[in-house]
Amino acid sequence: MSFLKLSNIHKSYFLGKEEFPVLKGIDLDFELGEFVSILGESGGGKSTLMNIIGGLDREFEGEVLVDGKPLDHKDEKSLDAYRRDTIGYIYQAYNLISHLSVLDNVLISLDMTTLNKEEREKRALNLLKRVGLQDQAKKYPNQLSGGQKQRVAIARALASDPKVIIADEPTGALDSQNTTEVLQILNEIAAEGRLVIAVTHSQAVADTGTRIVHLSDGKIDDNKRIRDAYQPQATPSPIKSRLLPASVSIKTAIKHLKFNFWRNSLIVIGTAIGLFAVILFSGLGNGISGYINQQVTDMANPQVITVARYQKKTTAAPTPGGDDNPMAAALTSSSITKKPTFSTDQINQINELKHVNSVQESYTASNVMVKNGEKSATISSLSNWTKASTESSIDVGHKPGKGEIILDKEAVAKKITDDNYKDLVGKTVDLSYTALDDSGKKVTVAFSAKVAGIGSNSAGMQGINIINTTTLTDAMAAANIDTTPTSLAVKIDHLDNVKAVNKKINKIKADDKRLYSSSSIASMIDTIQTYVSLASTVLAVIAGISLIVSALMIIVTMYMSVSARTKEIGILRALGESKRDIRRLFISESLVIGIVSAVLGTGLAFGIGAIANAVLQPIAAYSFVQISFTNVLSTFIIALVISLIAALLPSRHAASLNPIDALSAD
Repeated sequence: MSFLKLSNIHKSYFLGKEEFPVLKGIDLDFELGEFVSILGESGGGKSTLMNIIGGLDREFEGEVLVDGKPLDHKDEKSLDAYRRDTIGYIYQAYNLISHLSVLDNVLISLDMTTLNKEEREKRALNLLKRVGLQDQAKKYPNQLSGGQKQRVAIARALASDPKVIIADEPTGALDSQNTTEVLQILNEIAAEGRLVIAVTHSQAVADTGTRIVHLSDGKIDDNKRIRDAYQPQATPSPIKSRLLPASVSIKTAIKHLKFNFWRNSLIVIGTAIGLFAVILFSGLGNGISGYINQQVTDMANPQVITVARYQKKTTAAPTPGGDDNPMAAALTSSSITKKPTFSTDQINQINELKHVNSVQESYTASNVMVKNGEKSATISSLSNWTKASTESSIDVGHKPGKGEIILDKEAVAKKITDDNYKDLVGKTVDLSYTALDDSGKKVTVAFSAKVAGIGSNSAGMQGINIINTTTLTDAMAAANIDTTPTSLAVKIDHLDNVKAVNKKINKIKADDKRLYSSSSIASMIDTIQTYVSLASTVLAVIAGISLIVSALMIIVTMYMSVSARTKEIGILRALGESKRDIRRLFISESLVIGIVSAVLGTGLAFGIGAIANAVLQPIAAYSFVQISFTNVLSTFIIALVISLIAALLPSRHAASLNPIDALSAD
């Protein structure tokens, strides 16, 4: 029984509605061990018949039987498997892949077999040795002569141990010596028990085989046996094929990118700049937000809410006599100084709220005169130490104990010392300010306190002047000033609960009247973070524009790559790669570009961020560029998404190419 049989094969091409028959009822049988030459003039249908036998052409009428089983030309996957298992191609134009080495060109077919890596490389090297090119394995096709290229093509055709070798004008581009050597190799292949089908227009080449089939005007007009077919030899079990692993597509993509290193480097750099901008701006947003948060929290504890008695904002009517009227001045002073105080019940009411840990009484003295010997300075606002205060604001010394005070470095300490302001720590200073006593009269509160420490905040938002609570209240009591608190420092159990408690306090009413007005530094932080986030978003949008340009660059590059590698696509399809394999190849290239770009962009961001932090360190001892793991991860995800989107259309286009048309591309 014949190994390969063609029955009543008809094939036509159409130009519009006009039909042009190419094959007009071809019936042929082929045996293993034959070297059959299909001879005829150009345009006689030889190449079309070869494409049908090789499983590349699916649009024809008739039947192809392989080892007694019909080949389903409507099932693309079965045709891919048929080419992997049964067919090996040798072309007149060699059709080697330029960006792969000689060894890799042979390994293409072996990558679709179940052999392990060591076995694949060993077989590829043995085949190169067989055709006399074992010492050329690491070279590229453009470094070989025509005869050497054809031998590589023969080695590749034999790699997967196919039963059928199709040779399309295998000696058409060779000189006489190489022609003789190639024909000898083809006879040796047939002698191994394979079927060799050579398409040629040369009678001399045809006479070398075992049978000549003459094709003229789409019909067989002669089928002549020259000599008996070779007797098939006993061979080991054939190599089993498999679908191409995804890892091979990725490796092939990397090889192509390396082969065109400089062109692809420009694409990578362009994409990396966009990604660098995104990650750097994100890190800058993190740093600025963190810096502002640190400055604010150094100034006050964000878990503490300041609560005062609620007062409606009113505009006072002008007093007769204006500012020169002493009575007016007294009334104004009284209205400013006297504020509503908290009763014990009100303090308990707030203390019993959910998430409240503690409630402390707060006091503030305004326009306090500080003297150290002959030198003096004015504290615009002196407050008592509560849980709202933070030790991080103290540069030198410690928090104030009884009879002690913290003075601001710039506003007070440097003004009342001759030399080193730090020498003030441990010394006693005199303080005095004016307030209203219980009867509403102006009195002077005078007392002394030891300097426990010097404080500052780099934000320069307010002075750090804080006194021990008992020290201040004792002085107030001594001057007959009411020590009932006008504000409270309410400590919340967790930062996440600050907003909720703040809102709850503001909603407390009695007799349908609002009782309290509360505020928290956390709300200030939220506002600042909103502005920082907005600025970061604007910067990210600007960076995003460069990413769009980068995506377009990758799309154009992929389309150019598909166009330049059309023949390569045809070669890979002829070797048995599926449409999915072709799509995966170009997607892999795009993803590799994306990953390398992300790595380069991340490296640039960290490097330039470190330089920026070093430059800004003398200005503020803080790292303003803080790139987080989330920023890096997001950058890689963006790079992969951009690369994937950019590769979808070009890869689909590549996979949709007709392998016959692709092979004929220049």
